[in-house]
Amino acid sequence: MNDVRTLRVPSLVRVKPGASRRIGIYLQRVGTRKAILFASAGLPAPLVDSVLLALEDAGVSVTRTDVDSGSFEDAVRLFESVPPETDAVLGLGGGKALDVAKYIAHLGGRPYYAMPLSLSNDGFASPQSSLTIQGRRRSLVSRVPTGVVVDTEVCRLAPDILWHSGVGDLAAKWTAVADWKLAYHHDGTPVNDLAALLSDATVMQFLARPERDLEGVRLLATALLLNGVAMELAGSSRPASGSEHLISHALDQISQRPRLHGLQVGVAAYLVSGLQGGNQTERIGELLDRTGFWDSIRADPFDPDEWRLAVERAPMLKPGFHTILSTMDAWPRIDRQIGGDPRLAGCFGP
Repeated sequence: MNDVRTLRVPSLVRVKPGASRRIGIYLQRVGTRKAILFASAGLPAPLVDSVLLALEDAGVSVTRTDVDSGSFEDAVRLFESVPPETDAVLGLGGGKALDVAKYIAHLGGRPYYAMPLSLSNDGFASPQSSLTIQGRRRSLVSRVPTGVVVDTEVCRLAPDILWHSGVGDLAAKWTAVADWKLAYHHDGTPVNDLAALLSDATVMQFLARPERDLEGVRLLATALLLNGVAMELAGSSRPASGSEHLISHALDQISQRPRLHGLQVGVAAYLVSGLQGGNQTERIGELLDRTGFWDSIRADPFDPDEWRLAVERAPMLKPGFHTILSTMDAWPRIDRQIGGDPRLAGCFGP
């Protein structure tokens, strides 16, 4: 008899201009009376105030807490301060606040509503929280949001580097799915076909129109959201994370100055796609070309020595997690690509 697992996917999804100003109406409709808002420290006051006002106008009592640390210890401390009568947890802003809010909602078994103000990665909709434990980022089991509210007007105005980071994280889905299938043929790792198809389709959907306007923001937000759903369907991170994420995690450990997650995995996805074969490299390259992704990399080039160490260390980070990096000494081939691929000119320092 097959095990039955309850799937949790967002029941509220609003991706449109002005969505953040309607959060009170959305919560009022589901009977929310008292909420706690975890907001990224340093957000513009008018933006936060508009969210607070929207909640209060809808009769939702709200307590605001600013988050400037994404540590596990701080998340537990903040969880202990949540009033017991709280019936909804909101995360507003960037990754740290959203991950802390998501984990707090998970600990308390409360509905969680994600309100990202940029689209730098798919973490806002994933079933995991990325928190720092003893100085290292760890992915902890959490809960998929009950609702996702993306104000496309606000996200469109986010810095270019955050947009490019989200594009890079999306491009990684192609290499992640390829690694997943490789693992199936190597050791029988189960592949959820629907999750794999959904993950692949999100990239194709965005590639059809990768523009930096309200519609393009809507498409990127929807694609990243559906990757979170794909991970929930699969019961693992496999639809969204493969060898390219292992390289990024290794860079986080060894780099003197790690870059944004999506920038690292975007470049890594382009590089490992060449190891995987097929037409993935050109498809990923087209996506990164058309969105101007390389501009953010060339503005702050990577250290090739750190990448060599990261590529060598990556296969050892998750024992039993088979990827293309498990099958070869990858660095010599990647090194040749870095030196000879015109797309990568200026992306790595001396």
